[in-house]
Amino acid sequence: MSINQQQTHLGRITPAIRHSLAGLVAAYKNEIAFRQEVFLTIILLPTAFFIANDFVEFCLLASGIFAVLITELLNSGIEAAIDRISFDYHELSGRAKDLGSAAVFVAICYFLLVWGYKTYTLL
Repeated sequence: MSINQQQTHLGRITPAIRHSLAGLVAAYKNEIAFRQEVFLTIILLPTAFFIANDFVEFCLLASGIFAVLITELLNSGIEAAIDRISFDYHELSGRAKDLGSAAVFVAICYFLLVWGYKTYTLL
């Protein structure tokens, strides 16, 4: 790889980070579910740090939190793309939105499984 190619690849980092942060800001401004999940993350991530017995357990608890956030971002992206195309009802548009919602539901189930087990072991 030449030095020019390396500079080109490294030069992509800053715009990529800028776009990612813009996406997070847009999700926070426009998606109430994402704001609620961020609020829970602010509470639950420090809680996970204190209740975890070791680093691996902390990572499992944190993965449940981040799985919900990641899935919510992807679901919001799907919904925005579908709404950009048309607000008219179409079976495939409805299916795409339902599948995105189902993905969030599965992520929440994973979160409840991990945190529920930890809560059970604390009792």
